[in-house]
Amino acid sequence: SGLPESIVAAACARVGQSVLHLDSRNYYGGNWASFSFSGLLSWIKENQQKTDTSDECEDWRKLILDNEEVISLSKKDKTIQNVEDFCFGDQDSAKDVEEAGALSKLPVFGAAEAEGVAEESEKDCPPTESADTESREPEKAADTEPASAAEGKDEEITPENEGSQSTALGDSTLDLGKAEDASSEISAPEPKRITYSQIVREGRRFNIDLVSKLLYSRGLLIDLLIKSNVSRYAEFKNATRILAFRDGKVEQVPCSRADVFNSRQLTMVEKRMLMKFLTFCLEYEQHPDEYQDYESSTFAQFLRTRKLTPSLQHFILHSIAMVSETDCSTLEGLQATKKFLQCLGRYGNTPFLFPLYGQGEIPQCFCRMCAVFGGIYCLRHPVQCLVVDKGSGRCKAIVDHFGQRISAKYFIVEDSYLSDSVCTNVHYRQISRAVLITDRSVLNTDSEQQVSILTVPPMELGKPAVCVIELCSSTMTCMKDTYLVHLTCPSTNTAREDLEPAVQKLFNLNTEKETENEELEKPKVLWAVYFNMRDSSGIDKNSYNSLPSNVYVCSGPDSALGNDCAVKQAETIFREMFPTEEFCPPSPNPEDIIYDEDGVAPEEAGLSNSPETKPDTSVEEGSSEGSAALKKEDNED
Repeated sequence: SGLPESIVAAACARVGQSVLHLDSRNYYGGNWASFSFSGLLSWIKENQQKTDTSDECEDWRKLILDNEEVISLSKKDKTIQNVEDFCFGDQDSAKDVEEAGALSKLPVFGAAEAEGVAEESEKDCPPTESADTESREPEKAADTEPASAAEGKDEEITPENEGSQSTALGDSTLDLGKAEDASSEISAPEPKRITYSQIVREGRRFNIDLVSKLLYSRGLLIDLLIKSNVSRYAEFKNATRILAFRDGKVEQVPCSRADVFNSRQLTMVEKRMLMKFLTFCLEYEQHPDEYQDYESSTFAQFLRTRKLTPSLQHFILHSIAMVSETDCSTLEGLQATKKFLQCLGRYGNTPFLFPLYGQGEIPQCFCRMCAVFGGIYCLRHPVQCLVVDKGSGRCKAIVDHFGQRISAKYFIVEDSYLSDSVCTNVHYRQISRAVLITDRSVLNTDSEQQVSILTVPPMELGKPAVCVIELCSSTMTCMKDTYLVHLTCPSTNTAREDLEPAVQKLFNLNTEKETENEELEKPKVLWAVYFNMRDSSGIDKNSYNSLPSNVYVCSGPDSALGNDCAVKQAETIFREMFPTEEFCPPSPNPEDIIYDEDGVAPEEAGLSNSPETKPDTSVEEGSSEGSAALKKEDNED
């Protein structure tokens, strides 16, 4: 139930298809999931042990007919490797501490202990949303499955309010807060001492993403959320500042016109140079003569020809375009810079949004839309194999771990479910990830509630740059007086080898009382985890051995900052299955549905239903949660 699969499921259910969505895990999101602190510890233990799942039904092969063959699926998740976690405090002090409000016995993923959890728990139900944010905050992340974000107030996006600081994403209010003036540094206040036992006790305040991403305000995912009305299920916070790491110091990067002219870091000449170059990037296609001679050069080499100072080149390369110094061409750099600039001002002073309660909310939002239109969800439900007809070569059914045979017309499979025999010709990349809990921000300002993005340039030749996203407690991802820091880069070694040099540059890892003054000025790391995650994006379907034509493969998360890859992949799969249907058409607002004595009046609700599929379940009048279980519809709009 990762992001691409969830989008496809929602799109199919929306146009009247019957959808069964299975996940062998006991939480939504797959490698896109978010966890409470205790949930993440269980996830770490699960991936360090890597135990095989035994067959619950040994005689399932008797369900296979003579004219059929099977494609066995993997029983072991191999997408996570090299998991290492570290506590930089007194771990023994938390030995008998329990997470506030937690279950008396936390489930262990894939283990027998999980069976003791009540079957009617929220994990096993189709996702529903809470109606109230304030009442929901202390209840967040009771299990390893992240709960959904509360719904905001309805407001329409119009050209008049699009650039405001408190605006709407479709029908969901964006909690962007006030624009923070973070340009002036202040002396670091004495941080409160946070112990490991406090982190464990307040573990439900944490929502820790396995994959670290931001949403471009004019990116494909934001457009899809608005178009489909899925935005009603989530809330977002504006990323408040873009940072740069240069000469051993963290600095704020001026992005917008106002930031540039208010900046004290740049001279007046540099301000003019920067504005002139950014204006050129916005309309570079109209001036091909200015970059055509450098199309075979890297973007970094092109910047040197523009008479920009070294500091401006650094800001543009690493903090605005956010591209590689050695591998990015001039055209790719100009495109990245233009995309960044076009996203400025839509919802705030930076191009990025972050979903409250973590990135794991987004797949759940699409799962919720699928459930609203009749999709069925089953967690903790592994699949043994795909059943293929020898004559036609098409997949006919699956056999699950209970020995049930389930027939379908199309099958969407996440890459990690495919066995080694299917993936012999597939060459995967890897992503290096680290998650830190720290006691203060990497750049202290007059506001503690900052969402920051920072790019650390490569430490050595041939090494990738490291993307750092720092989240404050108002994002509902960490407890008060702490920060949650995500580090990501393409892998060259293990995650710890790739990312620890950047961690040492930015943070204090010393647990001893006597530390140098330079280390005392850095934020202290309280807890950290490193792991490598498989990047299966960009793999052609023909690379997989002998997959039937009606089986489609979705990739896991990629290393890019945005979510465009997942959205493009989902739309491509949907259009191959249903070329004449609209991809994720808007779902009706509950208040727009008109009821008669027999239920919904389809003509007045903008829906057309055949007699066989007409909904016989009505929605509560005035409901704003959008969680009514409508039967499937034949949409002819």
